[in-house]
Amino acid sequence: MTVRRAVPMSASPMKIYPILTIPDAVLRKEAASVERVDDDLRRLMDDMLGTMYDAPGVGLAAPQIGILRRVIVMDAARDDDPPDPVVMANPEILALSDEMRTHEEGCLSIPDHTAEVERPAKVRVAFLGHDGKPQETELEGILATIVQHEIDHLNGVLFIDYLSRLKRDMIVKKFTKAKRVDAM
Repeated sequence: MTVRRAVPMSASPMKIYPILTIPDAVLRKEAASVERVDDDLRRLMDDMLGTMYDAPGVGLAAPQIGILRRVIVMDAARDDDPPDPVVMANPEILALSDEMRTHEEGCLSIPDHTAEVERPAKVRVAFLGHDGKPQETELEGILATIVQHEIDHLNGVLFIDYLSRLKRDMIVKKFTKAKRVDAM
């Protein structure tokens, strides 16, 4: 996969954050709402985009970098397409379609593991944009999957929570063991 680099939306240089991995407890906490979109939050959004592109990934939630704020970023553009970043503060799902879609999901906080997850194929989302203005949009296909995945992160939910208990426990056990080995 080719790594896409986006030009930051603000003029300040981007910071690349380390991405937390399971079993880090922060990933299971609920993120706090954003009061307003100011320059500091816009800088965070830009840094999150830089971190996501650097990883490389298609979505990132603030808790994944240890910041318990309701902020997500995504970009589903293909490798040869120009970046098409989406940033959302306080994203809230307003409606879900009855039609379902199964997609092979992965997560930057659970590297090298993927699983098929079934989610609604379309969603309507309200959020504050990069400019701080309230917006609503309808997303479908891969963007619908990504936004649901990232909003789950804001609520302390991981894609492995949609798997059987046995599969989930095996993945968590593997990461817990690896963390202990790294700590030695």
